[in-house]
Amino acid sequence: MKDDGAAAPTAGAQVVRRALAVLRIVAAAQERGVRVVDVVDATGLNRPTVHRLLQVLVEEGAAERDAATRRYLIGRDVSLMGLARSARFPIRSVAAPFLRELSEREGDTSFLTIRNGDESVCLARHPGGYPIKVLSIEVGARRPLGVGVSGLVLLADLPPEEVAAVMARNSRPLQALRLDIAAVAGRLEETRRLGYAYAPVGVVPGTRALAVPVRHPGGQVLAGLAVTAIADRLPAERLQPLVQAMQQQALGIAQQWAQRLRPRGPADNPASAYSR
Repeated sequence: MKDDGAAAPTAGAQVVRRALAVLRIVAAAQERGVRVVDVVDATGLNRPTVHRLLQVLVEEGAAERDAATRRYLIGRDVSLMGLARSARFPIRSVAAPFLRELSEREGDTSFLTIRNGDESVCLARHPGGYPIKVLSIEVGARRPLGVGVSGLVLLADLPPEEVAAVMARNSRPLQALRLDIAAVAGRLEETRRLGYAYAPVGVVPGTRALAVPVRHPGGQVLAGLAVTAIADRLPAERLQPLVQAMQQQALGIAQQWAQRLRPRGPADNPASAYSR
């Protein structure tokens, strides 16, 4: 009699991985939702498999189906689960005053984005005071690394061999977004050369975007700090002054982060004042 004990865990793990891959794609679409065909294109799974996985996710409260549009959105249960680890990203609170200052000074929307595996995730957003606000990316938005200006500064920091591996794994999502890998590689090289990423055409037509890296004192990139604005507000002559303003705020975030991570010694302990 054949023993299928070894095969069963492997098959079970594959189902879990596929379900999580589908869930990530649903989450990335945020309030727009995704169609079954979108998930098929992004994952390479066949339509019956995708439909079955989505149905189970809906039954378990991990996804919801809009009856009017037939699109799938992230479920309430997943949103509530996220609240259990709201302190998981302390850099968000560290960066908040710097995003606020940048947006108030420059008048445009600022964003903080981090790397999560092969994706970038928007952690925070602060609108500026200019009447026409560009809110191109929602907090929680996930995109393949290399997509968008923040994704470029995050990817540009990685060693060449890791960049190649990330791009290979992201080939299908990039194709689903109709992005050419060679074009992304070219923009990546430009980002390394300039030290920042610039998009003359942003996510929203008629807008432009700029991002600088937030570097840990050790050198590695912690996050991407971006600003988006309508095209008229980001002409060529404003680029360098804005880059410098953003780099100043990025440095402030990095320094504050390093201070937060600094080991507490006797001088930092309030009780030490009473033990001398």
